[in-house]
Amino acid sequence: MQGKHIAILESRLGEQLAALITRAGGVPLRAPALAEVPDGDPQALHAFLDSCTQRPPQLFIFQTGVGTQALLDMTEDLGRTAQLLDLLSRAQIVERGPKPAGVLRAHGIRIDVATGDPHTTAELLRALDGIALRGSRVVVQRYGESNRELDAALREHGAEVVELPTYRWALPQDTGPLAQLLDALDRDQVDAVVFTSASQARNLFAFARGELREDALRAGLQRVRIFSIGPVSTRALAALDVHVDAEASPPKLGPLLTLLRERLS
Repeated sequence: MQGKHIAILESRLGEQLAALITRAGGVPLRAPALAEVPDGDPQALHAFLDSCTQRPPQLFIFQTGVGTQALLDMTEDLGRTAQLLDLLSRAQIVERGPKPAGVLRAHGIRIDVATGDPHTTAELLRALDGIALRGSRVVVQRYGESNRELDAALREHGAEVVELPTYRWALPQDTGPLAQLLDALDRDQVDAVVFTSASQARNLFAFARGELREDALRAGLQRVRIFSIGPVSTRALAALDVHVDAEASPPKLGPLLTLLRERLS
């Protein structure tokens, strides 16, 4: 990918991905499109924990490491961590990947069900296959947005779903790099754009819409190579009428970087 200008919308791992692209001979253009904004509601958490004395959950699902830690931090602030840990000890615990698993183990919390690689919602639903859900109260640690696919599947199997929000995804406070990306696309100074989450695609278009530059963004993306980390991102891009040239499999940074090397060499 010698000399190719590659736009990166990743926030948390953006620096790492940029370094890998640089090492491979590319020129990264960082334009973070996501920010994690605290979204916990202490009063709602109080009310949920109060309700558990009458109706304790049978199942907890932890989807992200950041969200799992945020939930434990919130109960610590409320002085109710001991109650949460007691509830967890009497319920089945499901994790979606190594990050929430690491946080749970660090707090001595037992894990009953683990997802398989690459730890997407599809693997999570397969892991839940053998669990009787009808009539159960299931707590889902929500990440940046509601996992509608998971919630719908749980309700279809007769579960009562309780979402516990911890953070939400929003546009970064500094949107200057996103404006610079739109300018670079206008000037044909971008060879490829890399999407590592569905929310990045939606946020990029929301920003362009607010700047009255959505049509220009769409035209610019049609002139470059579009790379997606996996099927969830690809579906979000398709919904925005954006073509995808290549999708990583499995949906991880390593295969994505390999794909970039192969297609941009």
